[in-house]
Amino acid sequence: MLDDYRSALWAAEERLVYLEKQMSEAARRRPQLALLVALQILHGIGELTSATVVAEVGDFRRFARAGGFMNFSGLTTSEHSSGEKQQRGPITKTGNSNLRHVFIQAAHNARHQPQPRARLRQRYEGAPADLVEMAARAQERLYHRYWHLARRIGREKAVVAVARELAGFVWAIGQRMSDPAQQAA
Repeated sequence: MLDDYRSALWAAEERLVYLEKQMSEAARRRPQLALLVALQILHGIGELTSATVVAEVGDFRRFARAGGFMNFSGLTTSEHSSGEKQQRGPITKTGNSNLRHVFIQAAHNARHQPQPRARLRQRYEGAPADLVEMAARAQERLYHRYWHLARRIGREKAVVAVARELAGFVWAIGQRMSDPAQQAA
């Protein structure tokens, strides 16, 4: 029985490797390849996450503001207001559940200490300088924001708040890469 479980596990691992390879090859043939690569500059966003974001969003130009994109991903807090009274609740979860899931998973990386900017530049050699700078700022901001909120409201809520901010950085990169003049640079 143990051998049967092991062979099932190995088969599943082999299938996962095969599917990841197929996804990589398909992504390289997509017209949004530059956007896929640009999104991977952000800490916590890899090939699968960037492919999910691009597939779910399509064209980032349809969101005029970052807040609209955050609403689309379902990462904004609910609010009950009446007169002078304002009460914020949990996230709405009315947006795209796939985006919300990948952003929350990526936001868990904010726990880790930001790498020095020089090391980040080596890691992303060949990427546009403004995107590398944005990624470094994002990594620092999300790290500090996570630990500040984790002390105040707890780690679970802090991860969701950081995911919302990460979505804002993703929107900014999506806007930049959707502009043909900027994309050529």
